[in-house]
Amino acid sequence: MARTDRPGLDTPRSARRRLPQVGMPPDAFGRVAEGIARYMGTPMFLVWMTVICAAWLAWNSLAPEHMQFDPRSLNFTLLTLLLSLQASYAAPLLLLADNRSADRDRVEFEADRQRAERNLADTEFLAREVASLRIAMRDVATRDFIRSELRSLIEEMEETRAEERADDDDSHTGGGAGKGDVTD
Repeated sequence: MARTDRPGLDTPRSARRRLPQVGMPPDAFGRVAEGIARYMGTPMFLVWMTVICAAWLAWNSLAPEHMQFDPRSLNFTLLTLLLSLQASYAAPLLLLADNRSADRDRVEFEADRQRAERNLADTEFLAREVASLRIAMRDVATRDFIRSELRSLIEEMEETRAEERADDDDSHTGGGAGKGDVTD
């Protein structure tokens, strides 16, 4: 007799978690990975790695055979395994840190692009304003134009006064027919 309470083979199983869920903020692991990657890129890391490897090799080469934990006769198998383990963890951590750095650079680039667009828009606006002011200034009387107009007005007034004085002098001296004199 067949069981009918189980779904058929054409129905997928429901998702079951077999591993416990680790409650860690999503950015925390990235920050830790960046810290490790940053440390691995320092000269201090290289010095410590060199010192540890040199001490390891020296101990397992020069110490009595019963005190060696990774004998030379086995070609330092444990050291090789530990360095491989370190490299297998270092590569993904470095890639994660590089991805975070690329994301940060992308956000920074976008902010720089937006700032550049605003600066360009402001510059274009100011250029249009300066151009409109220049056009408006062509219609506005400049200082030199006003001075030349005032000079020409003063010259016209002086000529008019000179003519009036000359006319007044002629009418006072009686030396000729004035404007109001009638001659036959």
